[in-house]
Amino acid sequence: MTPSNERALIGQEIAGYHVEDVIGKGGMAVVYLAVDSRLDRRVALKVLNPLLGEDDRFRQRFILESRTVASIDHPNIIPIYEADAASDGTLYIAMRYVDGPDLRRLFYDRGPLPISQVNRISAQVAAALDTSHAHDLIHRDVKPANILIAGHTEGEHVYLTDFGITKHRTSISGLTQTDQFIGTPRYMSPEQINKEVIDGRCDQYGLACVVYEALSGRLPFQRDNEIALLWAHLAEAPTPLSTLRSELPMEVDGVMMRALAKSPEQRYATCTEFIAELRDAISGQSYRLQQPHPGRSSYPPYPSYPGEQSYPPGPPQPAQPHPSGAPYPTQPHPPGQAGPAVQTGERQQLHSTQATGTRPKTAGPRKKGVLIGAGVAITLIVALVAVLAVILRGGETEWVPYRGSAAVPVAFEHPAGWTAVQHADVFTVASPRAEQFQALFSTPVTADWADVNEIIKTAPEEATGIYAQTLDTLDPRGGAQQLQETLQSSLPGTVNVFSEVVQVRVGGQSAVRLEGSIVDPQRGGQLDFIGYAVERPDEPALMIYFCAPSRCDDSLANRFVRSVSFPSR
Repeated sequence: MTPSNERALIGQEIAGYHVEDVIGKGGMAVVYLAVDSRLDRRVALKVLNPLLGEDDRFRQRFILESRTVASIDHPNIIPIYEADAASDGTLYIAMRYVDGPDLRRLFYDRGPLPISQVNRISAQVAAALDTSHAHDLIHRDVKPANILIAGHTEGEHVYLTDFGITKHRTSISGLTQTDQFIGTPRYMSPEQINKEVIDGRCDQYGLACVVYEALSGRLPFQRDNEIALLWAHLAEAPTPLSTLRSELPMEVDGVMMRALAKSPEQRYATCTEFIAELRDAISGQSYRLQQPHPGRSSYPPYPSYPGEQSYPPGPPQPAQPHPSGAPYPTQPHPPGQAGPAVQTGERQQLHSTQATGTRPKTAGPRKKGVLIGAGVAITLIVALVAVLAVILRGGETEWVPYRGSAAVPVAFEHPAGWTAVQHADVFTVASPRAEQFQALFSTPVTADWADVNEIIKTAPEEATGIYAQTLDTLDPRGGAQQLQETLQSSLPGTVNVFSEVVQVRVGGQSAVRLEGSIVDPQRGGQLDFIGYAVERPDEPALMIYFCAPSRCDDSLANRFVRSVSFPSR
């Protein structure tokens, strides 16, 4: 099956299922809304790319493990009705049809979710994962698109889906010739990247990435290319959540750092334990997170946990740096026990005496010095957090409205330091360098990239902005390939779309979101973009947030698109 013929199956019958419409697609399969003609029941029919069925080993394991998932009775695991190969060898799975969005759609529609909703959703996903792990199945691709939400009320029900690429814990790491399908890089654990032996704790890492995104509106690691992204998972520390969302206490950072630990041995024993600790940290009732001891980081260490001894220890891991720059303690206390503060102080004094040959000062002056030092440290920390908050907001503290016009009826907000200009009743550009980008977008066929390339090279933080227009040739329902062709005729340079099309709502209208790049074919300059094609009664609208490579800011794009409205002509 290829993107060009995926709709050809509509109206056809596959293994007794009458196909009605396409409801989702990915790199290895298309999901259709279908009706089981035997039971008159609506189902979600996942049809895999026929090329996958040519691998006998993959086909046999796919059917076996899909049937194993079907045998698991859990309220948060999507019920599978049938998994088999059609008469022509095409692999398919028939499962419950859920009339509701996936979690990715909620992120795009609403940005960061309410904390109570994150608690409810993540608890159900954790329960589903732990149940699958108890059956020796590892999901390996925990991501928002695989978390379905039935209902939009306080009682929403969650289904974890796409167990078609699960893996038995005793299996080897790869999937024979198709070992590229081992997960999604944005949510992939270090051990998956390294193709090491994995267990259920790789799913915990993916769940932690999803929770991080749900609470902050951004991924724990955002990079401009896949290699940099994979390296970040392997070697870098995420920004503490408490600096991205002010109502979260610092104890949450310790829980997230443990669930996102580079080594699985440092994570929680189960996904449910991780979510329980997170909930307790948010509510201030954590029974494991202790107050910091004198001379220690305010972030908790990675304590040992029940069941850890059942996994073989991995090789020694380098200490992960605390976001403040201080190392994490290397000898954590047992859970539930207070740390030996007096002994810690004695060790520090002994170290000082051994290093300098002098005795520690008397208690009185030392206490005064400690208080003064603590005051200075608190002041510095407050200042650092304030500066970090400004940096994380992209240095912008104020946004201003652009009202749109009769010719380009798209209203939105943009950072106050940007200028919004309309070009010849055709499009609007808002940017710190609006004049140069207006010139670039005004001549899509013969565009001169010289000025923009210089901005990308010398001031990449200013090679960013918003482009909006209405376009009668735009078809938001046309799929990624058709949208790319339309954008190619409307935008300067060579347009590449490298993401799936995601259904969203913009300004109260149905829309699709996609990601891509615009490349100067002469000198190789490049702008990345997040684009939105919006259905409107009069004429479809195209909106693009563009940026220099490695300078894209998902939070800025989300705020922009949430501010969009469509005033009447």
